[in-house]
Amino acid sequence: MVVVVIGIIRAHNLFAVVILGGAYSFLLATVLVVLDAVDVAMTEAAVGAGMSTVLLLAVLHLTRTREAPLRHAPAIPLLVCLLTGSALVYATVDLPPFGLADNPQNQHVAPYYLENAEKETKSPNVVTAVLASYRGYDTLGEVTVIFTAGIGVLILLSRRRRRRRDLIVKDEGGSKHDA
Repeated sequence: MVVVVIGIIRAHNLFAVVILGGAYSFLLATVLVVLDAVDVAMTEAAVGAGMSTVLLLAVLHLTRTREAPLRHAPAIPLLVCLLTGSALVYATVDLPPFGLADNPQNQHVAPYYLENAEKETKSPNVVTAVLASYRGYDTLGEVTVIFTAGIGVLILLSRRRRRRRDLIVKDEGGSKHDA
C-alpha cells in the first residue's frame, strides 16, 4: 500500500493516478478482509475500487490527462498536511489498544446490538440490523453521496456529448437551429 501511495504522489499522469487509486482501494479491501470486516471490505471494493474508479475515469475523459504545472511552491499544502497528520497522530495517543475485549465499544455498544438487534429490528443478521436500522441515516447519507456523484458525472458527460453534437452541426455549414 505504501508503494502505491508513493506512486500516486509521484505520478503526473492523471490516468495513472486514477488507476493507482483504484489499486489502493482494492488493497485496502483485502486488509479489511484480513481484519474480519468482510462487509466493509465488500463496500470498499464496490465503491472505492469499482464505482469511484469508473466515475473518475469518466470525468478524466472530459479533462486533460496531465497534471497542470504548479503555480506556487508546495510549502503551504505540505504544512497543512503535516499539521493535520500531527493532529491525527496526537488524537490516537489516548485511544485504547486495538482489539482488546475490555475496550469501551466491546463493553457497551456491541453487547447491546448482539442482544437486542433481532427483537428490535426483526432482522436475524446483526450487521444488516446495524446498517439498516441503528445507522440507517448514516447509510442513507452514504447512498445519497454516491447517487449525487453518479448524477454529476452523467451531467458532465451529457454536456460534452451536447457540445460535440453542436460542433458537428456547425461544421456541416448549418446553424445550431438547423438540426
